[in-house]
Amino acid sequence: MFSEEFEIYKTLWVEHGDEISLEYSGTHALKGDLVRYGKRTMSGIIKDGMSALSRYYQNNFQDGIRQDAIDLISGHYAMNRDGPSPFQRKGFESLSYFPVASALVIGGLTVTSITLNQVGRSAPQYLSSVLCAGLTAGVMAAVKANGRRICSRPRLCGLF
Repeated sequence: MFSEEFEIYKTLWVEHGDEISLEYSGTHALKGDLVRYGKRTMSGIIKDGMSALSRYYQNNFQDGIRQDAIDLISGHYAMNRDGPSPFQRKGFESLSYFPVASALVIGGLTVTSITLNQVGRSAPQYLSSVLCAGLTAGVMAAVKANGRRICSRPRLCGLF
């Protein structure tokens, strides 16, 4: 009886959910195809997978500053004029190491796999493969050990 109005309502619901999700998480809402079409579609599953990967990246490496802004606006953090600035970075945090670490790990894995494929009975080729594997393992261990410093985290109120 109200099929046309129901379709308009579903469209409004999905579009509104997308807008709220974009504002909150930076990606479209998940499972929008389920509301829009009444079933999961392959393109919806792929879109949800891409949104999930994007959310993971943004939440771990981009959202610290956004949370600081929310803490300031909401009054959760009180400014102290006499104290040190919470935004002054020192040591390991002075640079963003995530792109460098990612490039080193991916490059190291690639070079290691190439050199392992070319290893014959030659000692220098075997040595270069072991060296590449060792360097890659070292970078991966450094990333694992310093993961919290690589991530973009709030600086004002910290994490609970």
